[in-house]
Amino acid sequence: MKFPVVLHKDADSDYGVTVPDVPGCFSSGSTFSQALENVNEALALHLEGMVADGAALPQGKEVDVHLGNPDYEGGVWAVVDFDLTPYLGKSVRFNASLPENLLLRIDEKVKKDHRYASRSGFLATAALRELAV
Repeated sequence: MKFPVVLHKDADSDYGVTVPDVPGCFSSGSTFSQALENVNEALALHLEGMVADGAALPQGKEVDVHLGNPDYEGGVWAVVDFDLTPYLGKSVRFNASLPENLLLRIDEKVKKDHRYASRSGFLATAALRELAV
């Protein structure tokens, strides 16, 4: 799932990172790149807590949704790709039938795109995207 993040930096501080679609999720880093890397750890810890509390997992929205918010004024926007599948519960095996050529295209995409560890990961990502509100 892609989450927009906004980075702020004051003169004598590290970069601060806010994840608008995940209230209470913040991170930081001494460089822009480090701040973006650290946000993945912050998201992981935050989502673990949400799962433990039985809360619904957040859905990333478009950056445009947040642009008018004065809390983010003067920030630099970026998008981080975060795998939500480990937080959705245990995996359940099921049988599905797909047209052969569609399955071939999925397998080709999985081989080329390192965001997907497997065919199942691709299908889970596609389902999450389709189910997003």
